Amino acid sequence: MASSPALGAVQASGEIDIAIIGAGAAGIAAARKVAAAGRRYVLIEASDRIGGRCHTDTATFGVPFDRGAHWLHMPDINPVAKLAPRGLEVYPAPPGQQLRITKRNAREGEMEDYLSAIVRANRAIQEAARGKADMSCAQALPKDLGEWQPSVEFFLGPFGCGKNLDEISAVDFARSLERDADSFCRQGLGALIAKLGEGMPVQLRNPVRGIQSTRNTVELDTTRGRIVARAVVVTLSTAALIAERIKFQPALPKRQLDALARLTLGSYDHIAIELKGNPLQLRNDDLVFEKASGPRTAALLANISGTSLCTVEIAGKFGAELSKAGEAAMTDFAIGWLGDLFGADVKKAVGKTQATRWNADPLAMGAFSAAAVNGQPGRRVLMEPVRDRLFFAGEAVHETLWGTVGGAWESGERAADAALRLWGGRR
Repeated sequence: MASSPALGAVQASGEIDIAIIGAGAAGIAAARKVAAAGRRYVLIEASDRIGGRCHTDTATFGVPFDRGAHWLHMPDINPVAKLAPRGLEVYPAPPGQQLRITKRNAREGEMEDYLSAIVRANRAIQEAARGKADMSCAQALPKDLGEWQPSVEFFLGPFGCGKNLDEISAVDFARSLERDADSFCRQGLGALIAKLGEGMPVQLRNPVRGIQSTRNTVELDTTRGRIVARAVVVTLSTAALIAERIKFQPALPKRQLDALARLTLGSYDHIAIELKGNPLQLRNDDLVFEKASGPRTAALLANISGTSLCTVEIAGKFGAELSKAGEAAMTDFAIGWLGDLFGADVKKAVGKTQATRWNADPLAMGAFSAAAVNGQPGRRVLMEPVRDRLFFAGEAVHETLWGTVGGAWESGERAADAALRLWGGRR
C-alpha cells in the first residue's frame, strides 16, 4: 500500500476511484484488493472501530472475548485463516461435541442415536432441495426423529443458521458448504480481522446517509461532507439496508429489494460467563449441547482458548425473545441452564458475566443471514452491479459460505474485482 502516497486518501475535492462503506471483513477485503490494484479508495465506517460483526473485547474479562463471530470454518480453504498475521495463533477446534442428558453425559448408544438423527435430518433436507419447488427445512425433516427432534432442530436451525428451521430455505441450507472442520484464533477472531485492516486509511464515526448515482459517478452524503467516486462497494448488513440506513437515489431496483427481503438476519448471541477453576470439568473449547425437550435450549463453548471464559449460545426465535428481554434475563437463563446440566454448585463459581445483543445493535441489527423459502437466488441477485457503479458485499452475498467470515471476505474481494473492471484492470 505504501507504493502510492495518495493511495486511500481523499483528495481536497473529495473525488476518488472507489468508496467502500463498512469496515468489517467484507470492507477490509475489498479495500486490500483495491489498494493492491493501485486505485485511490476511501474506507468509511459508521462506528468507532473496524471489524463490524467481528469484535474481540479484551477489557471485560481480561482475556479475548469474541462478541461476534468466533469460528473459522474450513481453515484449509478459508482466506481469513490463511492470511492470519504473525503473532496471532490459529489452532484447530477439538473434533466432535458433547451431549448432556439432565446432569450426566450421554452414553455411547445415546450419542450414536443423537448423531444419527442429525445425519438423517441433514440428508432429508439435502434431498428436498433437489426437488422442483423449494420448501422450509422444517417441512423436509424426517417424521420419525421422535425424542431427538428438539435437539436436532436446535443444532441445524438456531445454532447453525440463527433461525428456526421453519424460517430457512432447504435450498439455501443445502447449498451451504460443509463446515465440519473449524479453527479458533487464540487472540480472538475480531482481533485477527482488525489486524488485517491495520494501517488502512479508515474514516471512523462517519455514517453514510445517502448515495446518489449519476451516469459516471456516485456521490456519497456523509456526516463529514460529500464524497464523489466512480464506484462504491456497500457492505452493510441486509437488515441495515432494509431499514434504509442509507437512502439510495434513484431507489434500489425492485429486484434487489425483493432479494434483501428474503435474506433477513437471524438472531445469535453469546452469554459470556467467567467460571474459574473449571467447575464443569470440561476440556478447552469443548462444545456441549443438551438433549432438549423444546425450543428453550442453548449450546455451551467451555474454557475458550484455555481461559476460564465460557459462552452460552442462544439463537433463533427463543434467542431473539430472550435478547429482547435484556441482559439480566439472558444471564439468569444461562446460569440456570448450566445449573440444570451440571448441578446447582455451578452458580457459586460464577464470576463476571456479559451478554451480547446483536439485534439491538443499531448498525448490525442482527446476526447473519439465512434465506427464506425461495430466497436463495437473492444471493446471486445481490452480486449483480446496480447501474454499473454500485456493488454489494458481505456474508449474505455468498451462495455457499453465507453466514461466515470467510464468505464475507470472499464477497468483498469479488465486489472489488467487479468495481476494478471499470478501469479494465490494474493501474
